[in-house]
Amino acid sequence: MNTKTYALVILLTILITYVSEAQIQQIDDDGAIHVPSFILPESQFLSNESKAILKEQRAYKVRAWEEMKRACPPLKEGANLEERQQYRECLATHFYTTPLYKKTIARYPIDIEIDTINGVYTEVFTPKKGITKENQNKVLISLHSGAFQFDSRTASRIESIPIAALSGIKVISIDYRMGPEYQFPAASEDVAAVYKSLLEEYEPKNIGIYGTAGGGQLVSQALAWFQKENLPNPGAVGMIGMAAAEPRPKTDAMHIVSAIEGYEGIAPFSVFEPYYGSDPDFDDPLLVPLNSEEILSKFPPSLLIVSTRDFHMSSVVYTHTQLVKLGVEADLHVWEGVGHVFTANVELPESREAFDVIVNFFKKHLE
Repeated sequence: MNTKTYALVILLTILITYVSEAQIQQIDDDGAIHVPSFILPESQFLSNESKAILKEQRAYKVRAWEEMKRACPPLKEGANLEERQQYRECLATHFYTTPLYKKTIARYPIDIEIDTINGVYTEVFTPKKGITKENQNKVLISLHSGAFQFDSRTASRIESIPIAALSGIKVISIDYRMGPEYQFPAASEDVAAVYKSLLEEYEPKNIGIYGTAGGGQLVSQALAWFQKENLPNPGAVGMIGMAAAEPRPKTDAMHIVSAIEGYEGIAPFSVFEPYYGSDPDFDDPLLVPLNSEEILSKFPPSLLIVSTRDFHMSSVVYTHTQLVKLGVEADLHVWEGVGHVFTANVELPESREAFDVIVNFFKKHLE
């Protein structure tokens, strides 16, 4: 056996041994990949401070859920409108007693005023020190998270308070109509109603709109609705944790992160069904603006924020790609190692970084 043949035999022996011991990846004809079970450690890019805060958050999560259920027993199936309203009021009352809310108002001092704008309930947040001189002619609209079912007057405050305090700009959070009492396009109509009223006081170039999770998707739907109603574009928008795609995409992030978070096998659309209905028309660009290049191409400067452990990461990144392709000025920021709506924990360094990004974006684009 010559030297070359001997070397080849050795190489083949090593390769056969490696393949026999390794778990061979299986890929179906349709491209579906069978992924073996594995352990996902915390990202090495997380700071020690972030790791400690996330550990505390995990420990508190179950206890907080139990405390909330004791304070506000879950609604029974078929609950009427009055019962649902009472339940949401109970959730809000309980929420204001939680460490999360107390830490938020302690870190970011603001004043809160209740207002009805064009028939829509809103909460108005202004910095304790007052609106700065250069921001007297500017206003931000905040659209809350909660899959069009929850989070009004609760998480909506966490999404509004830091931005108002840090920016020196008035922030108006809209308590838009939600499911199952109301269905699409009720929320878009409510955003448009408030926006029309604000246009009587503010130039459109001085109005910014941002939303988190379901509220991020609502930002895109509202822009599509504005176009339908021939309303002028706002000066800039921000979409956080969701964007212009439908809520049930078959994407890498949806499958991978759902498995990581323990949601594997749960229909990702089900939580949105009370608002969208059981058989929504996902081809309708007013519901899914990503379907229309014409609508997307008219978006104002857009900020997109997401994280690597967010099941909507692919949708947000893809929305950014399409906006850029159509010539829209769009900024994408992705945070490593944190989950869906990580900004809900105001103690996280990543959240504080995101707040600064949001504030600086609107300061840059609102005149």
